[in-house]
Formats: sequence, structure tokens, C-alpha cells
Amino acid sequence: MNKTFLQYVAEDILRKHDTNLSRTAVVFPNKRASLFLNEELARHAGQPLWSPAYITISDLFREYSERMVADPIKLICDLHKVFNSCTGSEETLDRFYGWGQVLLTDFDDIDKNMGDAHQIFVNLKNMHELDDVSYLTDEQKELLKKFFDNFSDDMESKLKERFINLWSNFEEIYTQFKECLYRQGLTYEGALYREVVEKKQIDFRYDDYIFVGFNMMQAVEQKLCERLKALGKAHFYWDFDDYYMREHNGINHEAGTYIRQYLQQFPNELDASDKDIYHNFDKPKDITYLSAMTENIQARFISTWLKDKKRIEDGRRTAIIMADERLLPTVVHCLPPEVKHVNITTGYPLQYSPVTSFVKLLINLQTIGFNASRNTFSKKWKTMLLRHPYMKYIQDTNMVFGKAYGDVASMNTWLVGLLQEIGYGYASASGEDPFVQEAIFRMYTLFNRLETLIVSGELKADLNIYNKLINQLIASTSVPFHGEPVAGLQIMGVLETRNLDFDHILVLSCNEGNMPKGVNDTSFIPYAIRKAFGLTTIDNKVAIYAYYFHSLLQRATDITLSYNKATNRTSTGEMSRFMLQLMVEGPQEIHFKNLNAQQTPMRSRKQAVAKNEEVMNVVNALHRISPTALSAYLRCRLRFYYRYIAGIKEPDNESEEIDNRIFGNIFHRSAELFYTDKNHGGTIHADDIEAALKDKSLLERLVDKAFKEKLFEVEADKNVTYNGLQLINRQVIIDYLRKLLRIDCKLTPFAILGLEEPVEKAFYIDTSCGAKQIYLFGNIDRIDKVETEGRARIRVVDYKTGSNADMKVKSIDDIFNPEKIENHTDYYLQAILYALILRDSHSLNPSSLPVSPALLFIQHTAGNDYNPTLLLDKQPIMDVADYQEEFIDHLKQLIEEIFNPDIPFSPTQNTKQCQYCPYRNICG
Repeated sequence: MNKTFLQYVAEDILRKHDTNLSRTAVVFPNKRASLFLNEELARHAGQPLWSPAYITISDLFREYSERMVADPIKLICDLHKVFNSCTGSEETLDRFYGWGQVLLTDFDDIDKNMGDAHQIFVNLKNMHELDDVSYLTDEQKELLKKFFDNFSDDMESKLKERFINLWSNFEEIYTQFKECLYRQGLTYEGALYREVVEKKQIDFRYDDYIFVGFNMMQAVEQKLCERLKALGKAHFYWDFDDYYMREHNGINHEAGTYIRQYLQQFPNELDASDKDIYHNFDKPKDITYLSAMTENIQARFISTWLKDKKRIEDGRRTAIIMADERLLPTVVHCLPPEVKHVNITTGYPLQYSPVTSFVKLLINLQTIGFNASRNTFSKKWKTMLLRHPYMKYIQDTNMVFGKAYGDVASMNTWLVGLLQEIGYGYASASGEDPFVQEAIFRMYTLFNRLETLIVSGELKADLNIYNKLINQLIASTSVPFHGEPVAGLQIMGVLETRNLDFDHILVLSCNEGNMPKGVNDTSFIPYAIRKAFGLTTIDNKVAIYAYYFHSLLQRATDITLSYNKATNRTSTGEMSRFMLQLMVEGPQEIHFKNLNAQQTPMRSRKQAVAKNEEVMNVVNALHRISPTALSAYLRCRLRFYYRYIAGIKEPDNESEEIDNRIFGNIFHRSAELFYTDKNHGGTIHADDIEAALKDKSLLERLVDKAFKEKLFEVEADKNVTYNGLQLINRQVIIDYLRKLLRIDCKLTPFAILGLEEPVEKAFYIDTSCGAKQIYLFGNIDRIDKVETEGRARIRVVDYKTGSNADMKVKSIDDIFNPEKIENHTDYYLQAILYALILRDSHSLNPSSLPVSPALLFIQHTAGNDYNPTLLLDKQPIMDVADYQEEFIDHLKQLIEEIFNPDIPFSPTQNTKQCQYCPYRNICG
């Protein structure tokens, strides 16, 4: 096991400064390494010691400025106002936000590299300004001239003109933006750094500043280090390897670009000739390059990789590095159960957390889910919200659905209140998952910050801009993981690896484009000008990533680098240029392997569910069964199991579009409303129906009321607005209702005995546990009393809005034959069962009249001789009693089969039944 760089640093600090480090500050590029160095100092001291102060380079600068660095949202909001003011533009905040970030990055880069903003933003049209460039070197002049050649007169275009006009305002934007922030006691990071180094007097509070593990330093950082060095307060520890500090084929290695420059100016406290510290690439290493077709295959390999070579046992000496940090969710799910301790340093994207889906549902409810014309929320968004797990933390659902908010200010306040509510609710419900708590807190903090900006008037936006802005902010926010940083497997992004050494390393997605990142630079300042004025360029970023890559590997002995070899829209399928460079120039032998999915396609196979003890407990608890359930069993026993035993509900219609079920419900309710209104006299006469048919608005009013109840779910006095499809369906239902009335007119006089009448009857069956009472129940659409050929009978009428094509039933046997179910024999089962129940009901049939089952198919009522009475072998069932004994025997046999433990819930063999089955994806 190699000693780490921080171990060498700790030993040297103690040797030179002893154990009293109270007047010493250790400065790191980032915070992470301080925990490891502190542990090494304590371990090597072997006695109590005064720990040094651990600060980042950013902390060091901020300590000597009275200004605060404003948060990113505030900075972009202020920059947006300044930009519109200087350019006369009316660019909206959501459109500006993305390239406002680019502009802010450019300003930050200018200040951190102490660039002359006036010279950088000089108007490109005034070419004569190039005459006074005495401050430029010959190389810089040449670079600028090459850039300006692209703007010759013969290449003039509207795009170029717009860019030049925009550029001409950049200096004013830069200056006014700074002034705007200064007036508020605020600034951005680059401006703060520049302000500090330009101060004539700084009273540094520590006696010694130890800079550890830096690579590229911005001009402001170098200035500050020079100042501290001149005071005798600065000491430097550089982490590098001789391999990339020396020339290769007469060319300096890019990984050592910056440290080579700084070593003369800021001498190393460690001995650069010490081979144990700085010649680790020459030592044996086991390096493997893995190619895979997808990132997911790489992630799935993690489990296999960790279980080999004591990688799990070595804990924090083992690291998984994500060159593409978007892999984090997949990586976390691919960790094997043997990993007991893990530390994740990169944040989990907030957009993947449950609180984000909740917030987006809330915003959609208030925007696209609100119908202003009828002042109601969409059923779809209400249903989706009610199903969200976070709704259980809200005590009063009125907080969610009680009011619509038409402006950004009130909506944001509402969202802040709801996030606060679920935060309290989660904590009160013994929510102990720190990640969930942190995600809720991060989201609350984000909206609370927006609240401050909105109330102060600094953020002005309409709901559309606000929604887009929220999406951008959530996408750029991450949730930090909590863990013990110095214990267990380490999972991190590339930037977190600085100053840290590992024995076992797995780098995922080490592709060109991920390693190095940012090769396709986005900036308003072209490359040539950036290069001429010493700003950060692509070259700088490549050199920085070259250092990250090589310093990560230099002390490791077990290295695996994986990359995606597939070419697609987001990947070229190429390994990183640094991997290629290591192959050509490196002193190590490299092994090449291919990662294959090792999966064979599995054919879906439908399997029966045996009636074990657990299943039979649920079956035996059934006491009420509907005809719909019996029909489901006949169609497919497995479907019956999913719905009525496993309790997996079929999905509801969450939208305001009309499916077959909703269409039928609206028609049924319309017919019920008509006959409820007309049934006061007991008997329906032809005059009643003819008058209704002449009243053009009556049927429309009834159908509209049914729509409000069954689709829109609003009160009758609320206004509703129909979309195109709804208008078509509305007209079809009105026509269907008119058809029903015309066929009923021929039937007059008749009496309505019941509408949507609930019925129930007890049946006794034999089971393996003895006799059992089962209630068969349902709702009858319509019960009427009619006379034909001078003989009165009662009809049990079931309305059908579909087609009766191929509905040919010859016998009672056909009704209970699963192979005949496609002929809609289940319609017969329901109608005959209801008729039998009604026949024995004294309250609905006190005179014990004959009862006929009827299926009234609205689409087929045009003929003069249309008769909805059910036919068996082409003969109408005038009295259901004629078939009672045979039907009950079959019915009893069917129900007893459900309760028979020896008959499993098997899938249907008729695959046509599967086409529209909601459970087809479960059973395969």
C-alpha cells in the first residue's frame, strides 16, 4: 500500500512546525482533502496537537472583503435588468437565464485573470483601435488580427451585425452590473477576488499559510500567493509525478503545464527528487481498459469489480470515479449489499428526487391544470397529486385544491407554505431518512429565496417564465449525501479527487467529451481574444483535466478505466484522449477487456397463480361478488386474481378525455335524469316523450348536467367549456338519447319502476370449508313495466352504447362457456342474473309478474321492429323463470370453482382477450 500525498504533507508539516498549528492556515483548492489531512496529522503526531485552520482558496479571499457574494439567482436577476437597460432589449428572464450564466462566467473569468475589460470589449467595428496596441505582444497582435479577419466587409451578415452590436454594449453591462451589486454590498466571486488583490493593505490573520495540492492558479490567486510569500507567510506543497513533468519526444506533457511554471516562483516544501513521493508512475500498476456498449453495463459491472481483489475490504482506499456525474443514480443502485459503508461526495440531482415531482405536479395543477372559465382544477392533475406519497404529509387538502393562484407572487408563497407543511409532516411522521429531509429542505430553500426576490421586486416574471425558471433552477441544484468521509467506499466526481490517493480505482464513462470536459466552450469572448488577453481557454481546461486524470492514477496500483464504445447522439464512442496518450507514452502494460451484457432475451410466459394458504385467505374473505367480477373470471381467471384477489385496481381515467366507460356513464346519467324528471305520474305516455323531443334545449341541458357530474365533476351551476372531442361526444350522446326516446315512444304507455336501482341477493355455495353465503349485487340501469299482447311483464333493461355485432347465444351453457365470451355472453350473464334477483324481490315486483332481461343497444334502435329483449336460440326470454334452475346451477358451479383451492387462477389461452387487458404487462 503506497503512502498518500497527504501523509507526506502531514509528516513534513509536523517536522517543520511542530504540534502547535494554531497560528497556521492550510489552504486547499476544495474542502474535501482537509478531513483526510487532519486525520493524518492526528495520527502522525501521536500526541495532542493544536490543529491548523482549514480553509479553501475561496474562503481566504472572502475573509478580506466586506462584500458578500450574491447567490446565483440574485446575480442573474440583476444582470438581466442591467442587460435590458444597456441594450434596450426586452429579453424575458427565462430566455436570458441560460446565456446570462455564460455572460456572468465571462465577467468572472476576466476578473480572476485581471483582464482589461475595456480592451477586451473594444468595439470590433472600429478596426483603427488596433493601431494603439502597444501593450500587446507580437503573438497577441497576430492572434487578434486573425480573429478580426473573420469580420471583413465581404462576409457581412445580419448575424455578425447583431453580434457586434451586442458586443459593443458588453463593457457598459460589465461596469454597470458591478456598480449595481456594489450599491447593495454584493458582488460575484471574480470581482471579489480582484478587489482583494488590488487592496494596498491586508492584515493577514495567520502567521503561516500552507497551500496544498494546487494545480492551475488564476492570476488573482497567483497575486495573493506572491503577496504572502513576500511576507514570508506562504509555503507550498505540490502534488505531481515525474512522468508528466518531463518531456516526451521533445514535447512537455500537458498534465504538468502549470506546476512546471509555479515551482520556480513558489518552491516545493517536499523534496522533488524523492522517488517515493514523485516517481510513482514508474512503479508496477495493473491497468485495465474496459469497453462497453452502454453506461448501464458499466454501472452493473460495479458489483463484480468491488467483490474482487479485496476492494470492498480496503474501504476508503477504493474509489469509483464518475467522469459523467449523471451516472450517480445508476451507480448507487448497482452497489452490492456487501458494501456496508459508502461515502458519496457528489450531490444527487434534485430533479430526480420525489419532492421535485411533487412540486411540478403542484405547478401544473395551477397552470395547465386550471380551467379559468369554470374555475376548476383538471381531474387529471388532481388525481395525480392525490396519489403522490407526499400528499399524506398535508393535513388539509384545501391547502392544495382550495384556490387558484393567477400570479407568480401568490403561487410562490403557496408553494413555500406547502413545502414547509410537508417538511413538518415528514418529520412528525418519524421520517428519519436524512436524504429525503435534505431534498425537501433544498427545495424549500430554493423557493424561499425566490420569495425574497419576488417580494423585493427584483424578480419580475409571468407564470410561464416562472415555470421555465423553476425547471432551470431545479436542474442545476443537487442534494448532498451525508456520510463519514474518511470511511468506506468512495464515490465521487473527477473534481473531488484532488489531493486524494487510492489503491483501487474504477473510472466510469471515461470517454472523450467527459474526460476532459468543456472542450466545446461556450462564451461570448472568442478563443483568439481569450488567448490574447490571458483568459481561460479550451487549452487551459484540457491541461487541467490532464492533471486530474494523471494525478488520480499516479499512486494507484489497481486501475480500471471503462468507456462507452457505442456511437450515438451524445457519444462519439471514443475513449478519452488521456487513455490513448497513456497507451502510447506510458510506461505501463495495459490490458483490454470487453464488457458484455451477458443477457439473453427472455420470452414472456404466462403463469397460473396457485391457491396457496395466503391466496385462499383472501378468497375465503370474499362475501360479495358482482356480475362484472364473474365476467372477468370467465374471460381470464388470472385477470380476476389481479383485480379482486391481489387488489390491483385498473387505472382510472385521469384526463378529461372521454373513454368508453365515461361515455357510457354520461349516457346512463342523461337517461336517468330524463326519466327521473318525467316519472312523477308513474306512467310514461307518448305525449310526454314527443313533447321532450320537440324541446330542442331539454336534452342538451340534461346531457350538459351529466357531463358536469361524470366528467368535469363540478356543481350544476358551474359553467364548463368543451374542447373539440368533448363537443363531438356531447352531440353523439344527445343523438343517442333521442334514439332511446324514439324507441321508448313506440313502447308507451309504460311505467318506470326504478332507475340505477341497487339490487342484492344471497346465494349459497359449497366450499372445502363447508357451506358459504355469497351476496351477488349490482345496479340495474332501468326497471320498467310494459304490456305486450295484453300481457304485463317487467323488464330489466341494461343500456349499451357499444355494438352488438356477433352476439349470438344459443343456450345457457354458452353464457358460462369461456370460449364464447367474445360473443358478449357476459352481457347475458349480468342481465339474466339481475332479472332473477328482481323476480324474487317483493318490493320491486309485488305482483310476481314475469321478468324479462333486456339489452338495449342504442346504436341499433333504428328499425321499427327493434326489440331489446334477450334472445336464446333466437327466441325472446319473456319470463326468466323458464331458465332459472339451469342458470342457477351453472352460476353455483362457477362461484364454487372460484373458491376451489385445487383450481389455480390460470391465464386465458385466448390471446385476443389480452389485447385490451390492463394487466397484460404484469402477466406477460
